[in-house]
Amino acid sequence: MSTRRRRIRQSRRLDVLIGDAPTIAARSPTYEELFERHAGRLHRLCGLLLADRDESREVVQDVFLKLHQARRQPGPPCDWAAWLTRVAVNACRDRRRAGWWWRFRRQSDRVEDVTLTSKEPTPEEAAISKETWHRIWAAFRGLSDRQRDVFVLRHLEGWPTDAVASTLGLTPGSVKRHLFRAIRHLRTAAVGDSA
Repeated sequence: MSTRRRRIRQSRRLDVLIGDAPTIAARSPTYEELFERHAGRLHRLCGLLLADRDESREVVQDVFLKLHQARRQPGPPCDWAAWLTRVAVNACRDRRRAGWWWRFRRQSDRVEDVTLTSKEPTPEEAAISKETWHRIWAAFRGLSDRQRDVFVLRHLEGWPTDAVASTLGLTPGSVKRHLFRAIRHLRTAAVGDSA
């Protein structure tokens, strides 16, 4: 077989494997669709990882700016949800590593107020519940970055262990180990001094 025929066959195989570029672009979700699907989830994720609403809003804006830039690049990701989550987790880590973040955390020990789960708790139940919430929230903020990321993605976002592992670049065993340590730490905080 001649070299020219081989090249033509290889070219045809690539066309079949890769497909027509306009067809692929037509199947790719629009920026607006991605924003509508993932904005709420990313706000929750960043809010949990940063514990500051304003910072989480800024991070989510940065993530969607990066999405806008990434959509113009050739070879978009296969899974936009995983890509957005990974970019958001990395952006939260960058914010936590910044020097002002540590100064802010030392100066401010505020905890977000949340409504109690019970409609009409007794004053004693309300006090115990609020104390427990403060202990758990302080323990959550005391988790290592990796433990916090794994806990949020696995238990609060409901991701399977394998998806958490691939998104964070860990092995499934490492994810389970970080998750076990995070849960043990939070359980200890929930029990408090009464145990």
